[in-house]
Amino acid sequence: MMHTAFFGDSEHTFALTPELILELERKTGTGIGSLCIRVPEGHFRHAELVEIIRLSLIGGGATPQEAAALADAYAAKRPLNEPFPIAIAVLQAVWSGAPAATEAGTVNAPESANG
Repeated sequence: MMHTAFFGDSEHTFALTPELILELERKTGTGIGSLCIRVPEGHFRHAELVEIIRLSLIGGGATPQEAAALADAYAAKRPLNEPFPIAIAVLQAVWSGAPAATEAGTVNAPESANG
């Protein structure tokens, strides 16, 4: 599933394909299930957040070079509150097929398998 959001300088499309999920797992050393559960709860490394953004930009159609430049400028070097909601929405789309918006417009964390 794809997610579209304003990021940095314009609207961008974000998506994690199965191949990019494997690359995210390789780059972060963490399984996608764990990322889907703990990142929305605020338990993440900065590099994980940047990789989610970079790889999902590639999945959304950006070239690897464009994605790296955007992630560096607008995720790695900006306050966490800017890339964080996008990363959560991307992971929610992986988890359930679409981001789950709350009444305030933020994204809900996926529920754990144990309730």
